Amino acid sequence: MKYSGVREEEIKNRVATDFFAKFDCDRIVGFIDFAVKLKRPVNAIDLHDEYLLWAEAKNKPTNIQLMLAQLILTIGKARTFDKIMPPPFLGCFDNEKIAFVPYSEIQGIFYQNDFNWKITPSDCETREFKQVYARIQEIPRETYLFNFEKDEKELRQFIRENFIPGKAETAKIRIDKNNFIAVYNKWLETVQPTIAVKWEKAKAHGIIDGDFYLADLLSAENRTLKEKLFVLLHGNYYEFDRTVDEDDIYNSKRAEFSDSQKAYTQFWTKYERPPLEEYWDYIIERRDLLVQQDVRERKGSFFTPKIWVELSQKYIAGVLGENWQDEYCIWDCAAGTGNLLAGLTNKYNIWASTLDKADVDVMKDRIRNGANLLESHIFQFDFLNDDFTKLPQGLQDIINDENKRKKLVIYINPPYAEIAGNKIGVNINIIHEKYAGQLEDANRELFAQFLIRIYNEIPACKIAEFSKCKTLSGSHFKTFRSNFKAKLLNMFIVPAYTFDNVVGRFPIGFKIWDTAIKEEFTEIKADVFDEYGNKLEQHGFFSYNDNEYFSRWVNSFKKKEKYCLAWLEGVTRNDFQSQNGIFICNKKEQIAVPRGIAIYDTNLLECCICFTVRKIIPADWLNDRDQFLYPNEGWKTDREFQNDCLAYTLFNNNIQSKYGVNHWIPFTEYQVAARDKFDSNFMTDFIEGKIKLNNIIAEPLLFYGINDYGGGGAAYRDKKETKLEFSEAAKKVFEAGKELWKYYHAQAKCNVNASLYDIREHFQGRNNNGKMNNKSDNETYNELIGNLRAELKILAKKIEPKVYEYGFLKE
Repeated sequence: MKYSGVREEEIKNRVATDFFAKFDCDRIVGFIDFAVKLKRPVNAIDLHDEYLLWAEAKNKPTNIQLMLAQLILTIGKARTFDKIMPPPFLGCFDNEKIAFVPYSEIQGIFYQNDFNWKITPSDCETREFKQVYARIQEIPRETYLFNFEKDEKELRQFIRENFIPGKAETAKIRIDKNNFIAVYNKWLETVQPTIAVKWEKAKAHGIIDGDFYLADLLSAENRTLKEKLFVLLHGNYYEFDRTVDEDDIYNSKRAEFSDSQKAYTQFWTKYERPPLEEYWDYIIERRDLLVQQDVRERKGSFFTPKIWVELSQKYIAGVLGENWQDEYCIWDCAAGTGNLLAGLTNKYNIWASTLDKADVDVMKDRIRNGANLLESHIFQFDFLNDDFTKLPQGLQDIINDENKRKKLVIYINPPYAEIAGNKIGVNINIIHEKYAGQLEDANRELFAQFLIRIYNEIPACKIAEFSKCKTLSGSHFKTFRSNFKAKLLNMFIVPAYTFDNVVGRFPIGFKIWDTAIKEEFTEIKADVFDEYGNKLEQHGFFSYNDNEYFSRWVNSFKKKEKYCLAWLEGVTRNDFQSQNGIFICNKKEQIAVPRGIAIYDTNLLECCICFTVRKIIPADWLNDRDQFLYPNEGWKTDREFQNDCLAYTLFNNNIQSKYGVNHWIPFTEYQVAARDKFDSNFMTDFIEGKIKLNNIIAEPLLFYGINDYGGGGAAYRDKKETKLEFSEAAKKVFEAGKELWKYYHAQAKCNVNASLYDIREHFQGRNNNGKMNNKSDNETYNELIGNLRAELKILAKKIEPKVYEYGFLKE
């Protein structure tokens, strides 16, 4: 074998040197093992990388089809072909042979419907791997196979004849529902700047570049195939904003290319268009993804995933009855391209309005492709500015009739943008001014403005709406809740990240309200669904109107004394969103803008409780809006709970000895075989009962502050010594921690006063960005720190029920 006994990396280097020396093989493309591209002169004008080969590599004899299958799954998982122009060949090699297959022969594999590309490419036992393996065996054209030693001459000739720019036929990239956005982003960089349109002014008039991209994409021979799109391509120019005035005179606008269509022509030679017709309606329906973020937020152009559309209609039927679509009229007043209305059956009872005329055109075009809507019921309307007199007469008749209003469902997924500081270009609107007093702080939220207008101006209607859960639990929504008095009939919540371009891990709720029943919201148990539609345990939502918040409890033990043990940061906020910002460090000067509390000898246990209850329950999308509260009195007499919290805190802080004396060492010198005396034995003396804190123990006890305290154990005048007793779970944490400390102190270059943070830093080191590495090369350390973390998880689970029992959180 040519490369016998050589490691994989070395094989790749030697193959590059021995056979592809004239090419650039240095760049790693994603997780592809080996890539060959043309070398570019330093002064080259065209910096586009032209790849000739992507290949899988192994260091021992391996089946060719198996290697190719792994390569294909690697490429498909990352959709590398959407980001980089694919090469004419895919390949694979091991230490004895190399094989090439034309990319055009396997391209179809990447466009299979309902294929799970998320699996591990190297796992040859998966159904997907076996499916790809079988497809490779069906390739009609022969794979080019060469032995490095026996076929060296033929291999070099193959490379010489085929690895030439333009020699091998390069397949155009197909565009489908998975990659049309990636192509759009490339189109924005290349083609959009050459269209003679002043985009900022156009955007202000509701004209977006995405409509021009659609005109290009859905075209053949430079002519748009869908006549009802807002923008049409006619050879060498675009036509848009077509209208017919009251005299039946046709008007439109026209935009040409500033570079005689050169960039356009060069760009579209890389892609096969139009896409397969089966994707057209989906791409048009997802026009919302072609709207720039600031415009999308202002207009509410957020696509509601089909799974939640179907589920919401099921819930509406559960509340209003199976025949609700025949008995009620429906108005989506933030319809976008109308996908929330998909699946509804009675088009005569459906109304849809949207801010954007282009979205109106898309909905009308979808009617021609089977959408169950009426053109006369689709209209342009600015819900936060326009008067209801602008509505179609049929809808006005419903809104103006008290009895008909009771049979109207406002079915919406309104925009989630905030207008604070006008930072996203959202203009102040009429509703913002009109209902400022009923909204107060909630007036920043556009969806709250939608709800308050509906409540006031369409009284007695039903509202079925997707929105954030701030309306139920947010402290800034107290005034809103006091004015929006409607009965919440039912509700489910789903992860926000399942909605396109909604940033963050928080719940979005679908809520069904009856505005005819005047009732201020207090609490509800909501159904919960994960991202795949699986039903989970119910989750409670509360108004918290009659509760004191956690931050007030924290303020009750804030102190300002001379000698500080540490600084507890981030606990003055009340929800889970701030969990990552909660930590204990040496002093507040380490933080640019401190928002926390100083830890002294007189509030140590309260601070440990405070820290622990905020950290032991992981923040996730489901509890993101839950509020921490002022606890009841139960915690004060539960010494085991207090001591569990102390144990948890001792092994979870960010104390660093370089910032001052480390008072947080949980062991004595003897316990960890330290090679010298610690600068402070405060914590072990406290645990042994030599230090008394007077604010949670029944009788006042005297403590001479840590200014008099040094290593070695000075005398203290106590009325009574009380050693802390720990639970079995806490004892196991101490035991696991002690083994870690002992191992560290056995190291040659240990810091005798090291904190847990210092120990982690010693073994794990830091990367080039200055961040601590996640793991260490020292397997003994990895095992010891793993044991400690496992025991801490068990302790956290033990403490968790007390968080609810003592009222820190509501269940």
